[in-house]
Amino acid sequence: MVDVHTKKQRSRNMAAIKSCGNISTETALLRILRKKKITGWRRNYKKITGTPDFAFPKLKIAVFVDGCFWHGCPKCVLTPKTNRYFWKNKIGQNKKRDQRVNKELRKKKWRVLRFWEHQIKKGIDKVASKIELEKRL
Repeated sequence: MVDVHTKKQRSRNMAAIKSCGNISTETALLRILRKKKITGWRRNYKKITGTPDFAFPKLKIAVFVDGCFWHGCPKCVLTPKTNRYFWKNKIGQNKKRDQRVNKELRKKKWRVLRFWEHQIKKGIDKVASKIELEKRL
């Protein structure tokens, strides 16, 4: 498939698209936390590195919800057929950033939990149990 835009036009179009987060999976985790009556969390906690989707500041637990496509889930891997080099590079950079954020938070004595999008959608009880267990430690 041939792109109808020049590289410059395509770049301008893509740069204009702003991230709005992974609302559906974040909302699903929010429902889990409320349903299981898990308390003490803050949403999109900007006071620490990486802005976790949920954080338990008093317990120093950061919770991230990683979209399977954007963070390169090994179980749900799906590489677009066009512009493969770009997407491989983009997803690779996201993975490196995730590792860097984990490392920085752990240095500051935060515990980090990362859940894949598919885990949130299919394993409500497992996700809740993992969070509750981490809170008890």
